[in-house]
Amino acid sequence: MASLGTRTLVITIGGTDYTASVSKAVITSGEADADFVTFTNAAAGGAREYRLEFTAAQDPVGASLWNTVFTAAGTSVACVLKPYGNTTASPTQPHFTFNAVVAEPDGDFVGGEANSSESARMTFDCSWILDAKPVKVVA
Repeated sequence: MASLGTRTLVITIGGTDYTASVSKAVITSGEADADFVTFTNAAAGGAREYRLEFTAAQDPVGASLWNTVFTAAGTSVACVLKPYGNTTASPTQPHFTFNAVVAEPDGDFVGGEANSSESARMTFDCSWILDAKPVKVVA
């Protein structure tokens, strides 16, 4: 079985492939901050909160991911994370589907530091809350 490589991940958000503008995309899991914990949650070890965290290039024009964040904050979008980059999910190369609430970044959103590299890009970091645990799709 092949472990995940660092160059194959594909990310679609709201049906648009943003792989070319994203340099980091991860689904994280952590203990949910909740004032009310059900017995079911407690029996399972506590409520969990899942997030999509990503770093993307700043591009305030057109159908860019930056523009999606700027104009659609607060809305829920369907997302697919394909860690192997494959078109069709399989048992050996699954996809992960989920809905996430678009949120503006805490911190840098427009602008950044100078860099002498012609390929360097100004970026922003986002963390979006998922409405549930991602679904592992195998077919």
